[in-house]
Amino acid sequence: MIFKTRFAPSPTGPLHLGHAYSALLAHDTARANGGEFHLRIEDLDQSRVRPEWEELIYQDLEWLGISWDGPVLRQSERMDIYRQTLSGPLANHVFSCRCNRRDIIEAANAPQDGEPAMGPDGVVYPGTCATDIALDFTNLPWSDVNLRLRITPSQFKFSFSEMGPKARDYHFDTASFSRTIGQVVLWRRGYAAYHLASVVDDAAQGITHVIRGLDLFEATQIHVVLQRLLGVPTPKYRHHKLITDEAGKRLAKRHDAKAIQVYRKQGYSVEALRQMIGLSEP
Repeated sequence: MIFKTRFAPSPTGPLHLGHAYSALLAHDTARANGGEFHLRIEDLDQSRVRPEWEELIYQDLEWLGISWDGPVLRQSERMDIYRQTLSGPLANHVFSCRCNRRDIIEAANAPQDGEPAMGPDGVVYPGTCATDIALDFTNLPWSDVNLRLRITPSQFKFSFSEMGPKARDYHFDTASFSRTIGQVVLWRRGYAAYHLASVVDDAAQGITHVIRGLDLFEATQIHVVLQRLLGVPTPKYRHHKLITDEAGKRLAKRHDAKAIQVYRKQGYSVEALRQMIGLSEP
């Protein structure tokens, strides 16, 4: 089996130092193992992406010395595949939902004991629209419907392996998944949600090792559940440290001062940037 990693940025802003760390770590690990490194563009929400941001991704990666194998996979070109996955293998595991973000927050904050549970996508969905009724996919208004994952507490157990410095096996079950993560969105009014697209594309590209930030650890549980339901292999994972700002907050795309292009324009070398983010010794 060929060792395969990937980097999957969204063209919604400039790449920053955190992206550089993740991309370089995945690329270096693949090359060290004689494997392949793939590039995927997560341009699902076309209202937020910009061509200039995608072009900047290629420029930044090339400056970092990162090369990728095979063609670039662009998720906006794969909507038919995501719809086929939902109406095929996942047809019995999804339900339609009419709730917006405010509805979910209000329902979760209704009088009850304790605070509402928070999951990787915000407040854990309270099950307002959950139903066992099968969907009619032949007449489904894809551009105007949300589809959520139907999961039952007693369904199955699942696990994944962590590689790297903190290598270990993690074991979960759908009972804890239902409480802490819940019925996440897989399709969002016209386009596939991140969780579905990520799993489908990892399987399509034969990704064997997923290297990404620690902030996506809970999301990995969602992905392993989907892999189990779809009958596709579960890669090994590495959730690396996050690059933070001076106040210790995780970098986001609004941190333009930490953008890779800024360091390029200021004349930094790639080696200096590697040392800055802890991938090379000074």
